[in-house]
Amino acid sequence: MSMQVSIREGESQESLLRRFQRMVQTSGVLREAKVYRHFISRGEKERMKAQKSARRRRRQMNSGQR
Repeated sequence: MSMQVSIREGESQESLLRRFQRMVQTSGVLREAKVYRHFISRGEKERMKAQKSARRRRRQMNSGQR
């Protein structure tokens, strides 16, 4: 995926850089890159998925009690 930002008339380089960084954050490019940074075995993926699911369930249970 290629991110491209063109400079607007009268725009400073700082604001151009901020706009680019915001675009990268919202598109999820960095999040996706971090996922593929290291090899994760199938078992480790399953453990992580189970932990994430357990956290989500705990959050739902706690929010329902209030």
